[in-house]
Amino acid sequence: MYILVVEDERRLAQVTRRILEEEGHTVDTAYDGEEGLAMALEGSHDVIVLDVLLPEIDGIEVCQALRRNRIDTPILLLTALDSVQDRVRGLDAGADDYLPKPFAFQELLARLRALGRRKVQAREPSQLQMDNLVLDLRRRRAERAGRVIELSPKEFSLLEFLMRNEGRVVTRTQILDHLWGYDYATDSNLVDVYVSYLRHKVDRGHPNKLIRTVRGVGYALGD
Repeated sequence: MYILVVEDERRLAQVTRRILEEEGHTVDTAYDGEEGLAMALEGSHDVIVLDVLLPEIDGIEVCQALRRNRIDTPILLLTALDSVQDRVRGLDAGADDYLPKPFAFQELLARLRALGRRKVQAREPSQLQMDNLVLDLRRRRAERAGRVIELSPKEFSLLEFLMRNEGRVVTRTQILDHLWGYDYATDSNLVDVYVSYLRHKVDRGHPNKLIRTVRGVGYALGD
């Protein structure tokens, strides 16, 4: 599944992301309500894990805004507030489930599986495609023009991230956060190194170059 975690406690957000990725999910993270809302409005995620007590815009407002904009992605609310009134408020705002903090990650995973079944069966593609580049998400395999491309796990994750954001520019910081988290300095050249690896494998020998550098900003796949 493609999961968005909106949580201002960065350590909890990073631990949650790591555990979800170990379970085979693709995860985006946001650390305040404004950023989370902007990402969630794209409507591309299968499930949203949304903390209630967020800076900028709280989780209830985010939830209400998404439903007003007809984003029907299942939402799991996380909060330290656990009264019946708090739960009712969250569910009335449009959330699908409610998990009080502190929580066991096994329960989080079980609840996400239940919510994810509503979306994944209907809309999760088994592959992503752009031009003659095909990414098989189930077999974790890439092909271009019918030729298999051998990718490391990080290269595959980077290509998947670019393909899911086809036509949009993603910054180096967004890529660094998505693939490695905040364990690495933002001035690291790690992103450029891996994009170079990926470009060599994906674009070499093809007249139509798919990976595009946006100078001073980041990278994009396609126009």
